[in-house]
Amino acid sequence: MIVYAIALAFAILGKTEFAFRLPSALASAGTVFAVFWLGQILFGQDREDGTDTHWRGLAIGGVGAGLLAVSVGQTIMGRMAFRTTLLPFLLCLCLATLWMGWRQRSWWHIVLAAVFAGLLPYTYIPARLAPVLFLFFGLSFVRPFGSFSWTSLRLELPRVCVFTAITGLVAAPLLIYFALHPETFMARGHEVSVFNPSRSQGGPLTTFLVNSWDHILAFGFRGDPTWRNNVAGNPMLNLVETIFFWLGVYMAMWRWKHRPAYRLVLLWLAIMILPALLASHAAPNTMRMIGAAPAVYLLIGIGMWEAYYFLRTRYSKRVSHTVSVLGWACVSALIVVQGATTFHTYFQTWAGAPEVYEAHQVEWAVLAQTLNEQRPAGDEVYLLPYRLKEHFGFDFLYKGDAPAHVIRSSPPQHVGKQIESVLASTERFSTVKIVDWKDHIVWSLEGDSTLETLIGKFGHYVGTQEFPDFQVHTYTDIEQVRSWKFYDYLEPLTIHYDGGISLLGLAWGQGSAQASSQDHLDLSQDRSWWMAMQWRTAPDLSTVYSISLRLHDSEGKIVYQNDAVLEDATPLPTNRWRADEPVDTLQFLEFPLDLLPGEYELRLVVYDFESMKPTVELGVWEPETVLTSLKLSDIQ
Repeated sequence: MIVYAIALAFAILGKTEFAFRLPSALASAGTVFAVFWLGQILFGQDREDGTDTHWRGLAIGGVGAGLLAVSVGQTIMGRMAFRTTLLPFLLCLCLATLWMGWRQRSWWHIVLAAVFAGLLPYTYIPARLAPVLFLFFGLSFVRPFGSFSWTSLRLELPRVCVFTAITGLVAAPLLIYFALHPETFMARGHEVSVFNPSRSQGGPLTTFLVNSWDHILAFGFRGDPTWRNNVAGNPMLNLVETIFFWLGVYMAMWRWKHRPAYRLVLLWLAIMILPALLASHAAPNTMRMIGAAPAVYLLIGIGMWEAYYFLRTRYSKRVSHTVSVLGWACVSALIVVQGATTFHTYFQTWAGAPEVYEAHQVEWAVLAQTLNEQRPAGDEVYLLPYRLKEHFGFDFLYKGDAPAHVIRSSPPQHVGKQIESVLASTERFSTVKIVDWKDHIVWSLEGDSTLETLIGKFGHYVGTQEFPDFQVHTYTDIEQVRSWKFYDYLEPLTIHYDGGISLLGLAWGQGSAQASSQDHLDLSQDRSWWMAMQWRTAPDLSTVYSISLRLHDSEGKIVYQNDAVLEDATPLPTNRWRADEPVDTLQFLEFPLDLLPGEYELRLVVYDFESMKPTVELGVWEPETVLTSLKLSDIQ
């Protein structure tokens, strides 16, 4: 709350760019201090006999906080203005105050810990596993691992009830929302889950095991491939950190029964890494592991402390003093060297990498800046194709005079409805400008081509402005039609496949002109064509289907191929379509310019995306269907 209060103050003062990044940056910095504090609390006193182990707490907390502060991955994620950094910060505060409340029998610490726990669900989806961590840590005190009797458990019950009640009260707004909208609770999780058929290649268990191995290797052997989170491919830990991390894991397992602090850190790592293991996307993914990051660095501290303690007790007091001085001098040097390396890596290697600009969609910031500098000559409106229905970064940065609307790339009838809605809500406009992204810059699911075709059908093309990352096409004299139809008519078809999917019709054309598939289409003038198809699926369909559009020459050889996963406007794959409802899809075909004159056929293959096995047409029992014939004359 303090973090957001400071951010609000900056916003009021007009420093919006600082307010936007400040919560994330302060939470990231605060996590370093929280880890140091937590390390002291957990390891500064022996739980069993109350022995003061002040130096152990300082050492483990200091090493964990120091190495976390100079970690490349955590430095990058802490400065991205993502809410994810609030998860480790609040989790550290929650566990520290909960530990103090439990050890000191302090009610106000229990209440404060519950407040932090209630705030966790508002940070990042992996925080939903925090209650599992609390539960398993509590159960770890029950035999055979702990020494609690049922009498002891009953004595702790009032504190457990107070902690649970206050946590639920703080999280109540979000819990009520999920109760009223249960489908949203797992919406994002299902998209990337290993249990999603479109994600689990080879089955959920196999995918989970492979995913788990990939994330285990992140601790010193391979890195996050995403430039947004990391220097792509760099391991999360360096060689020295890796050695002491795995030593810390071993020692935590060795001392599991008699050292609750060691048990807590090990459970913390195991449970808070689960969101990454259950998500099949860009493994290993350090962002989904961020809830476990403090535990990782505390385990490194544990490994170093145990190694130091072993050497100190093995030798005489005089020699052990020398070992202590040399050991902690080496640790200090490691942190300093790692800090210098991180500074160079972050500001020179990572910040200058073109992949970082692509990962952070810098082209949208460039677009906003470019459009901000434009001076409208009249009543203009910008249409921006994108695969989603909005882009928050652009909305935040764009301050231009002309209205600008993101148009979600989707099947043609939905794009038309969006255009109709946008233009109807615009009071006055004489010009429509369409942003046409360079294909290697933004993947808009052919949305720019869809927009150009539709606007070109009902408006007059004036010209194009060229920019490094995009073009802006200008259209005037836009007809105020009530229905922005991509195609004028749909040619009916009755192609039923044995896999529970049917092709009901198609439309075929170039630009704003529609052609008939029954004609002998001529490729001589333009190699760019579009094809809209309408589909229907049977109930309980579990297969994700793709299509392959293939151009064959007179000898049957494939000279051009275009493959795409079938998705509706959401976009959802075929296994999540509503049964018996028509769904339109759209493909843009760019036939090669070096085609030889002759006769060609365009054929369709529908196949299972996962197994790559084609489904065949009922009654014909062949995987290929001829959609139309084309010719390329000698005169081009």
